[in-house]
Amino acid sequence: MNEKKMQLSDYMALLSVALLTFIGIMAETALNVTFPELARVFKIALDTTQWLTAGYLLMVTIMMGTTAYLLKRFSTKHLQLAAVVAFIIGDIGSAMAPNFTILMLSRLLQAVATGIATPTLFHLVFTQVPREKLGMMTGMAGMIISFAPALGPTYGGWVSTAMSWRALFWLLLPIAAISLLLGQHYIPAGAGTKQVSFNLPSFVALALAMFTWIYAFSLIGNVGITPKFYLLMGLALVLFGIFGWLNFRGATTLMDLRIFKHYEISLNGVTYFSLQFINIGLSTVIPVYAQYTLHASPLVAGLILLPGTILGAVMSPISGALADRVGFAMPVLTGSCLLVLGTASFLFFQAKLTPVWIAVFFMLLRAGFNMTFANTISNSSTKVPVQSAADVSSIFNVLQQFAGATGVVFLASLMAQFENHGTGSMAMRTYMGGHVDFVMGFILALVVLGANLVNYHFQYHLGKKKEA
Repeated sequence: MNEKKMQLSDYMALLSVALLTFIGIMAETALNVTFPELARVFKIALDTTQWLTAGYLLMVTIMMGTTAYLLKRFSTKHLQLAAVVAFIIGDIGSAMAPNFTILMLSRLLQAVATGIATPTLFHLVFTQVPREKLGMMTGMAGMIISFAPALGPTYGGWVSTAMSWRALFWLLLPIAAISLLLGQHYIPAGAGTKQVSFNLPSFVALALAMFTWIYAFSLIGNVGITPKFYLLMGLALVLFGIFGWLNFRGATTLMDLRIFKHYEISLNGVTYFSLQFINIGLSTVIPVYAQYTLHASPLVAGLILLPGTILGAVMSPISGALADRVGFAMPVLTGSCLLVLGTASFLFFQAKLTPVWIAVFFMLLRAGFNMTFANTISNSSTKVPVQSAADVSSIFNVLQQFAGATGVVFLASLMAQFENHGTGSMAMRTYMGGHVDFVMGFILALVVLGANLVNYHFQYHLGKKKEA
């Protein structure tokens, strides 16, 4: 760990990548409130538009699988340059897209940038920040990851209402340019040219597995759960198995999956996946629900998530500090209960939902999410040897992005199934689809609570045995 005092140049280097990470992650969900408009503009089905978010998340996930190799092979400065250039090209392409295909491809290019920038930010924190400031700076980086995707719909609703959906991209360009200038001036050149091999077969198997998995869920919106769905899910599981086999057959491993031999980390993995599924999935469908069922404007549909987003950002460092003082169990279990309460409120009070009540219930949900989310990965990092901490960070980052993509596609497809094949008005069909989504969110919140109750009961008794 670097013990030197931080200089202005160190802060500027961190800021350059933090800015790119922030706008990249915010861009994941910024288009969510514009889905109904984009469906009309490009004459496509509503469930097709969710690929703008799901595809983005999936590409970010795939790219994160390469960053352990990239950070060894190339300098941080060169990676930041490649990421910001990719983001700018994708951003301009998205803003000028004449059709859905060009918009989708441009979004994927932006996702490549985000998939590189996010791990690069943590890499800079771990290598440039003195030990006495590490907790604070790591907390700030974690806040970006949890705050930005929830802020996206608010940003998207405000800009699309005041200007247009294309302005969402134009307004991000100056920030990307600032990131480029700061990064190339302040990020140390570094070495990062280790001649390490890349486990390409394992990477290809993982990418195919994740794409097949997400594609299977996307079919539900049009045709429902059919034999084709089960066939694709089976293929995805086979490909995941092949990835696991190939991962330990090459000269290097893409990810060290042996960390899941630790019982606590396996349960934390279930928690982490479920949390991000709920967070990103409901953040995507709630704005659509508000517009179609409650007849809210895109601006209102985005703003109803803002109070919860702000509360969650505040709760994240507070719950981290609480975990430092009293241990992980208290904030994690409290957050799990709040998560159950928030999702239950959406489900059981759906008939009385208004924009105000959605905002209140989302605040409960986000408070619970943020009390649990960062502490889950922190707890996992304490359960492995120091040399395996990087594997925890890498795998859990991939896991949370993959969970977000699954949540977006699955919940949007369930809603689209009712909208495409249900009866009654669009408001009523969206209401029914939203009901199923709220059921899914509630079930997964119970999974989170159950996994954490078992996990911390196990950790408590394991600690007692070690003391004895």
